[in-house]
Amino acid sequence: MSRELIVHRAGPALSLQDEGRPGWITYGLSRGGAMDRLALAEGTALLGQPPGTALEMGGMGGRFEASEDMRIALTGAPMRATLDGAPLLWHGAHLLPKGAVLEIGPVTGGAYGYLSVGGGFAEPEILGAQSAHLTAGLGAPVASGARLAVGPDRGGETGCKLAVEERFNGGTLRVVESLQTAMFSEAQRARFGEEGFTRDNRANRMGVKVNPDGEGYGVEGGLSVVSEVISPGDIQMTGDGAPFVLMAECQTTGGYPRLATVIPADLPRVAQAPAGARLTFRWITLDEALSVEAGYRRHMAELHRKVEPVVRHPGDVPDLLSHKLVSGFSSGDHHDH
Repeated sequence: MSRELIVHRAGPALSLQDEGRPGWITYGLSRGGAMDRLALAEGTALLGQPPGTALEMGGMGGRFEASEDMRIALTGAPMRATLDGAPLLWHGAHLLPKGAVLEIGPVTGGAYGYLSVGGGFAEPEILGAQSAHLTAGLGAPVASGARLAVGPDRGGETGCKLAVEERFNGGTLRVVESLQTAMFSEAQRARFGEEGFTRDNRANRMGVKVNPDGEGYGVEGGLSVVSEVISPGDIQMTGDGAPFVLMAECQTTGGYPRLATVIPADLPRVAQAPAGARLTFRWITLDEALSVEAGYRRHMAELHRKVEPVVRHPGDVPDLLSHKLVSGFSSGDHHDH
């Protein structure tokens, strides 16, 4: 029998996502892929396997079952998850026994949760990737009743967790100048790096709208500029003057002026900002951005070193006697008099 993850109930925004399809922009196809690529790397680290594909869950997960015993990892935006009714730790790896029911409910923070499986998903590739590019019509959302093929698992630990930095409630986004930054007045550029913004209800895999606390942004002579190449992270100004941060499935060319570009390391924070979250932008230089990006890539490459057991064996705690194990007891090197 083939290894499968059975989807008994699918949330409204369920799709398979990997690192996307680089190299197709010449043909008008953006890279696509996971909205939060850091969550993909976290799932890879927890399962101790090469980068692959995860089930991206926007807002809510679903009900799942494994055709065989299967390792799973839960990453990205925390969601309410249970296994046969028992709560599961998020940002952790677990055993999903054959026939057990995995329930993943709504997010408790953030926007996109991820379910990775030991062995990785083994669905057919389209243009070199399994990810669904919904805007371009490549692939489709995962529906209730689907049976997703899973590859052979070389094995590894479960019952482990990964500490992650908070990125699920907005925060500061670092930006660099874009090709049209100089078209905006100096006053607008300065205000952009000083005032606050609120994540709008309008957001999808193409982009995220953020509303400024003050008046809108614009350039003299209207909104239209010569259409040219754009990429995820670019911040366009549309008709109402509210910034629109382009995301994984953005178009490949555009004619709206771009005030700035969010650096790749901060795109997971944009993707995970829920409606109503507060955001600010901070200008940095290109050299600073390159340094941050290098650190971000190192961080993802070293995530596997930060995985730790949920319950540590006493023999793995070198300073065990320095811990207060039970209230009223100490390390034993003090005596009553």
